[in-house]
Amino acid sequence: MTENELLYTLALQHVPNIGDITAKRLISHCGTAEAVLKEKKQNLLKIDGIGSVILGDLFEAYHLEAAEKEIAFITSNQIQVSYFKEASYPEKLKHCIDSPILLFQSGNINLKQQHVISIVGTRKITTNGMAFCEALVETLAPYNPVIVSGFAYGTDITAHKTAIKNNLQTVGCLAHGLNQIYPKVHKKYMAEVEKNGGFFTDFWSSDTFDRNNFLKRNRVIAGLSEATVVIESAEKGGSLVTADIANSYNRDVFAVPGRTTDSQSVGCNNLIKHQKAHMLTTPLDVPYMLNWQLEDEKKPAIQKQLFVELEATEKTIYSYLKENEKQLLDVIALNCNMPIFKVASILLTMELKGVIRPLPGKLFEVV
Repeated sequence: MTENELLYTLALQHVPNIGDITAKRLISHCGTAEAVLKEKKQNLLKIDGIGSVILGDLFEAYHLEAAEKEIAFITSNQIQVSYFKEASYPEKLKHCIDSPILLFQSGNINLKQQHVISIVGTRKITTNGMAFCEALVETLAPYNPVIVSGFAYGTDITAHKTAIKNNLQTVGCLAHGLNQIYPKVHKKYMAEVEKNGGFFTDFWSSDTFDRNNFLKRNRVIAGLSEATVVIESAEKGGSLVTADIANSYNRDVFAVPGRTTDSQSVGCNNLIKHQKAHMLTTPLDVPYMLNWQLEDEKKPAIQKQLFVELEATEKTIYSYLKENEKQLLDVIALNCNMPIFKVASILLTMELKGVIRPLPGKLFEVV
């Protein structure tokens, strides 16, 4: 985008009551951010969902003044900027309704034709959690995925460091502008991350450091990836928010189970119990469930058993999938008039019998 387009888009992003969803609605109606800021207020008020409170101080000059200062920072620091309508904008993130209208980037990130997976979890990672995280990244290395995390203590930095060790791209999603780093102790890892990937953020250099930024940052972590893995989590935590967001985007979520007495396993166990995540007991579960294939690996032919014995409920689901092809778990449950928990159990049994298989995006199909 041109500097003039960036100026007006930054100015629109700077308006307090206009978030990414509203900004996209305004841009869709008017064509560009510049057109939005030059449109008459009464015309904008005719747009569905746009009221006087949202528009508020939209036309105040200080938004453009702030945008000019941010452009100066972007230019002097050679920050890369991606607009949500451009080809350079991450493809998976583009399909998320609340994704940033602008994404700021440093480093050498390349997400084209790459598997992208997020690894998140507690900052107070245990020895077992760290070992599983390292084993997961090492096992996935032959598939050459991009490892995304939040560059925080514990699980995040373990994932980033292990990715670098295995010569994989890694992306840190930040909850602040690119003029700072948190935690400061991780500054020593920045050069390696930028060499092997880089950083994304939708925060400005002028944004104050705020706890709520981390929750907003999590939508970028979830949106960039085809799946999110939660290594360890207490009963409450930011990684559970990331998992919820990933579910809302219809992305796969994996959780590593733990003993019921372990405080850092409560969150993961709950995700599995409430069917918000696949249970991850071995790193190989990830490429299997996501149907990843190695470049030099021929997909093995699946020998479907002849005359497989199916229960009545299994026949119902099989017939439905045979007729309707790929379907989501909840859609199958709805159309087959069965509880979701029961359908999940039946699908697992049918998978073991070799008559159906899971696909990325929580879809199932007949073999």
